[in-house]
This record gives sequence, structure tokens and C-alpha cells, in this order.
Amino acid sequence: MTAIAAATMALTSSPTLAATASIPAYGEAPAATGILTTAAAAATTGQAKPECIRVKGAAACVGADESDRPGISIEDTQPDKLHATVEYYLNGYLGTKYVIHNLAGENEIRGSREVGKTVTFRAALYKGNHRIRVSRWKTVRSVTKYPVKPETRITPATARARSEVCTSTKRAAAMCFAEKDTFVFACDTGADQRQARAEYFVGGDPTARFEIHQLAGFNTCGKAHHGDLAISKYRASVFDHNHRVATRLYKYN
Repeated sequence: MTAIAAATMALTSSPTLAATASIPAYGEAPAATGILTTAAAAATTGQAKPECIRVKGAAACVGADESDRPGISIEDTQPDKLHATVEYYLNGYLGTKYVIHNLAGENEIRGSREVGKTVTFRAALYKGNHRIRVSRWKTVRSVTKYPVKPETRITPATARARSEVCTSTKRAAAMCFAEKDTFVFACDTGADQRQARAEYFVGGDPTARFEIHQLAGFNTCGKAHHGDLAISKYRASVFDHNHRVATRLYKYN
């Protein structure tokens, strides 16, 4: 049984993640750490501070609305040819993984304020599309006043009906989005063990690439929120584990 098939079986039996559960990602099974709350942090320090996790060359943080790093962010901390990345799950749901690649260089920070009530995340360092180093997973909860609510039963047909623009690949992946309170869907439209991904940029910024990895299987979609930021460049892709097997050329919006 492949890692993706095993993950799909796990999702079928339990679509949510308990605080102490582990998170599978491409065959890995890292242990989640203890849950931290903004209230507990504030009681200890007197102010809300972001919770961070680091690996050499990258620092990923999740901060409350009143912190200096609200939402989820990724910082490049080394002068090298690698780029920093944050990988995360929202609201304890394992069916959709989100990734932000910070392409801006040393000391630059990129991220998104649109996070859920619970965020499980890790920092990674990439060279091109190859992951070089990765941290452990960390889970935080109750970090934002207006968390993104989970939607885990969206089908490709629903995503198309709710979106203004869609693109798809021949090997069964679709990406759709709307630009009023911008949201993006990545949909798996093929009955196989491959993974659908949406890869895109927002707000005209070429230094942060966003990805949605849809892990839940056939006829499911993952959803990301981006508030007032418009999609600027996008494509749909299909992956077999970490190997791209189909894609479209990037389109400009």
C-alpha cells in the first residue's frame, strides 16, 4: 500500500486530527507537539507573541492578530541559494496541505493572515523543487480572532460553480478561484493515487509562491483564502508523491 493510499484510508476513518496525533506527509509520520494557546502565551509574557519553529536557513511562525507576525509566515534567515518554505495544515484536517515558498531572499518574510483556529506547521528549506532540510511539526491553537472555517466536503463541480476562473490538466487536477474575498480551490478529479495541486501567486508579488496539495483523493477539493489579494499567476498540476506528472503552463490573471 502506498503512502497516499494509507493516508486516504486514515482520512476516511477520521477526517480530523486530535491534538496528539501525527501528521503523514509523503510517507513521513512526524509526531505533533503539544498545543499552545495565545491566552497561555499572553499570561506568561504579558503580550501575544508568535509561536515559531526553525531549521537552519528558515523560520516559520504563527502569530495572533495583535502580534508582530499575524497569521502564518516564513522567513529566509541565511544568505544562500536555497529558499525558505512553510508547510501547514489547518483546523486539524489532514486532507489538504498548504505550502508557501519564500523566494525573496535573506531576511525577507512572506506569509498569509488567513489561517484556521488550529495550525500545524513546519519550516523547510528547498533548492528548486527539492526539499533539503525540514523541522519537526508544531501545533498552535486559537491564534486569530477571525479564523478561517474548514470546508472539507467540496466537490470539483461545487468548486467550478462557485468560481470565476478554472483551469485543469489532462491527468485529473483542477484549480479554480474567485476574486471577491479571494479563495482558491485545488481539486482532484481522477480516481487514482496521484495528488492534485494548485500553484499560484497573489497580489502581483513574484517572491511568494502558494501551493495547495489535495491529499484526500478523488472528487475532493482543498480551499485557501486570500482576502483582498487577487490571483496574479496560476496553474494546476498532478503529482505522484513529489514527482510532477502533469501540469499546465502558468496563466496570468
